[in-house]
Amino acid sequence: MEPKLPATLYIRLRKRIRIRRGDPIQLTDAAQLFSSAEVEEQISGIVLSRPTEKEGNLLLIDMLLIVRKIKEVLPELQIEHYGEPHVLAEIYTEQKPPNLFLFALVWVLLFFGSALAIMNFHVDVSMMEVHQRIVELLTGKKVEHPYLLQIPYSIGIGIGMIIFFNHLFKRKLNEEPNPLEVEMFTYQESIHQFIVTEEYRKMNPQGDEDR
Repeated sequence: MEPKLPATLYIRLRKRIRIRRGDPIQLTDAAQLFSSAEVEEQISGIVLSRPTEKEGNLLLIDMLLIVRKIKEVLPELQIEHYGEPHVLAEIYTEQKPPNLFLFALVWVLLFFGSALAIMNFHVDVSMMEVHQRIVELLTGKKVEHPYLLQIPYSIGIGIGMIIFFNHLFKRKLNEEPNPLEVEMFTYQESIHQFIVTEEYRKMNPQGDEDR
């Protein structure tokens, strides 16, 4: 009779998780697991960390910590890891309802700020004179207010912004990301990598430059 092989656990860490302050971080919060039902039942309740106030709102959980915690429960378990070697836990507190006054204030500031930016741009490039000259070329008459161009031009700016940002209120026109979403994704990725690097530096003050 052949000897029974040890069970295997396949594990993939999530990139980033959000945990409410005061709650423990369990293995199932930080990773996706695949193994036999018996193994998953035994390790699903493993607590990886209990964040404290001193640790701030970001906590890096390394794969080595997870392996050590699992081995304490099932020493013979074989672990196959895929994906990221760490997971970043964001510790949050319950947020208060938004302040309607502050919301209205920010909305007004953004509205008038963007309006002034557009108007200043048009003044800088002498858009009024350009429209007057185009109307004069088309009609042979010089008019002070070239509404023939200004009205469709203003409507076109609004339509162009909708198409550019791929949003009409909360509805997306199609599934493609707009340039702003791409830039925000790139920014978030850079922030994530920076935080991970800093957390590793704090964990190993003497430096591990290969991380």
